[in-house]
Amino acid sequence: MSGTPPPALRHLYDDVLAVLLRWSAPNQTQEQLRRSFMATLAQDPSAVAKSGPPAHITASCLVLSADGSRVLLHLHGKAGIWLQFGGHLETTDASVWDAARREATEESGLSGLDPWPDPIDLDRHALGNRFGTCSEHLDVRFLAVVPAGSAPLASDESTDIGWFPVDALPPNVAPDVPRLIAVCRDHLAAAARRG
Repeated sequence: MSGTPPPALRHLYDDVLAVLLRWSAPNQTQEQLRRSFMATLAQDPSAVAKSGPPAHITASCLVLSADGSRVLLHLHGKAGIWLQFGGHLETTDASVWDAARREATEESGLSGLDPWPDPIDLDRHALGNRFGTCSEHLDVRFLAVVPAGSAPLASDESTDIGWFPVDALPPNVAPDVPRLIAVCRDHLAAAARRG
């Protein structure tokens, strides 16, 4: 399928496309992912919705402590692994950023989360058979920083939630989370150097 997205998804399609077009990938791997996300949208504009094709756009948010030494993760009930917060875009979301903020707020129980305005990372990962018709997530990832000691509260989608030192992650953490943490910490350090 190609063409235009359904009217209810138009604002999300326009936003995701604009975000991907202006985002400057930090390396060739990320550039290839950026191009593959855009190709997926060109093939089927409804790929911004869970109800679209089996491979579709999602939004997530990694939450770090202000000093970057701790990360807040949740034990995803369906996946059975520790992950950053995230999920599908909904028609009520104003943007992919708004979806990342909503998901992180819902799943962490933290109020006032304010992710950085631009994506930090892209990731494309296959899903197991526990996820129904979803076969692959094309994840646009953001970073949020919160004060140390912020008290999270697990949602219905989480078996557990907790703060972890970035160098002492739980054994069943998702394979890509350590890389995502490193990328986010690099961004945090670069922002601190800029003042």
